[in-house]
Amino acid sequence: MAQLLSSSVSRGFYNFLIMIQALSQPVTFEEFIEWYPEHSEHRYELRRGVIIEMPKPRGKHSEVAGFLSGLLFMYIQRQPSPYFIPKECIIRAEGESGYEPDVIVLDSVAVKTEPNWEASSIITQGRSVKLVIEVVSSNWRDDYYFKLADYEALGIPEYWIVDYAALGGRKFIGNPKQPTLSVYTLVDGEYQRETFQGSAKIQSPNFSDLELTAGQVFSAG
Repeated sequence: MAQLLSSSVSRGFYNFLIMIQALSQPVTFEEFIEWYPEHSEHRYELRRGVIIEMPKPRGKHSEVAGFLSGLLFMYIQRQPSPYFIPKECIIRAEGESGYEPDVIVLDSVAVKTEPNWEASSIITQGRSVKLVIEVVSSNWRDDYYFKLADYEALGIPEYWIVDYAALGGRKFIGNPKQPTLSVYTLVDGEYQRETFQGSAKIQSPNFSDLELTAGQVFSAG
């Protein structure tokens, strides 16, 4: 029994070392997908070859993401459109990066041409995406800088940044800081930004009939 226990501990420690090594050294996107644990309390994203541990959305963050996902799901059900919202999805970006957005709306027709969708729920083509939403946490620079640039380069037509706690930089949400929902729309390959606060009705190019104000999103839950 002691020998079996020792062997089990050794294997566990070895696996732990492998995980630490993966988290600290540059990896490819393929290595990241192969390494990604199926059952974990955390989410992981790949940024320029570095694996970043992302806590799963909790509290207000989870409430806002869940509210938007549910609202968009009901909107899609009412419209004759081939869209759907997956439970989990990883967007492959340039430079060995991969992101798991808070909410994403996909085109079921375009997804059929994704080479790794069925096996791994991976999106590689911007045209497969109708909308991606990130709810801002303390690492707000990720959403306003890294993901913004990568989603733009990938050609994702619409990107929302939901900053309900007013954590972002003043150049993004104003001075004094206020809860802000930013809608980035791809125009000639570049994102154009429009911001919404308070009772302002959100203007979405892909979901034009969506009756929703910024304040309703911020007060979710």
